[in-house]
Amino acid sequence: MGVEIQVEGLTKSFGRQVIWQDVSLTLPAGEISVMLGPSGTGKSVFLKTLVGLLKPDRGSIMIDGRDLTQLREADLYEVRKLFGVLFQDGALFGSMSLYDNIAFPLREHTKKSEKEVKAIVMEKMDMVGLLGSESKLPGEISGGMRKRAGLARALVLDPEIILFDEPDSGLDPVRTAYLNQLIVDLNAAIKATFLIVTHDVNTARTIPDNIGLLYHRHLAMFGPREMLLSSEEPVVRQFLNAQRQGPIGMAEEKDADELAQEEKDGYGLPPLPPIPFQLETSDGKKRPTQREPGAWCRDNNVTPPHGSFESASTATVAAAQ
Repeated sequence: MGVEIQVEGLTKSFGRQVIWQDVSLTLPAGEISVMLGPSGTGKSVFLKTLVGLLKPDRGSIMIDGRDLTQLREADLYEVRKLFGVLFQDGALFGSMSLYDNIAFPLREHTKKSEKEVKAIVMEKMDMVGLLGSESKLPGEISGGMRKRAGLARALVLDPEIILFDEPDSGLDPVRTAYLNQLIVDLNAAIKATFLIVTHDVNTARTIPDNIGLLYHRHLAMFGPREMLLSSEEPVVRQFLNAQRQGPIGMAEEKDADELAQEEKDGYGLPPLPPIPFQLETSDGKKRPTQREPGAWCRDNNVTPPHGSFESASTATVAAAQ
């Protein structure tokens, strides 16, 4: 089972430039969480801070009763073994075969025999659908295959936390759909805590248990998927529904005059779209942490947008009536 991550009052800046400040959230153990935000809001910086590659200005990151921000380098090195990271481009060694790329963490961090290494590598390659590609070089395969190879490498040390830095970057919609299904199936299989940084709104609407949104140097909101997909908060509503109307502009934040002109011209926000069903595993079984559709809305007396949690057949019948 994955471990819980508690972030409290986290602040990071580079020189005088504040990236984000006073970020507080809890990533629940074993659940899939997504972090969204306009370009340049520090989502990748947040991932690097979580794993200890960057040190925050202040705040705490509690994992297994230890504050990563206060650990010595030797202790931090041990805690990092809890993590697996899938970088944007896979970050594979171009001169190594896929097999050697995936085996690298085992050879670097363990004393396992080559027989043991091979068993683990082949198991992880099977999990991500890469069996038969062991001898290929990263330059000989597609971007989607490189992502899966990078994911296999992130899995070889059996991490309890997996961080995904824009896993859908550079992939077409079909490959993104396959990758999303793989992520859901992996979470069900290994029960680790997943955090995904992405720009893909469809991924955010259908994959996670929880959603967060970084905006204008702070965490605008973090919570269960249904909470954000039914939210009327302007920034959350605009971003999650890919709308022009709202406070986010081309330069991240619209100025007051532009917002005032929108209101004057009567550019009202369209109705919230229906909340879709959460993506299930390939075999149709629910993950241990997966909530029933509509559960958060019922528990919090929130009326979901019209048409939420309808199957395609139900929606067709309703439209005909």
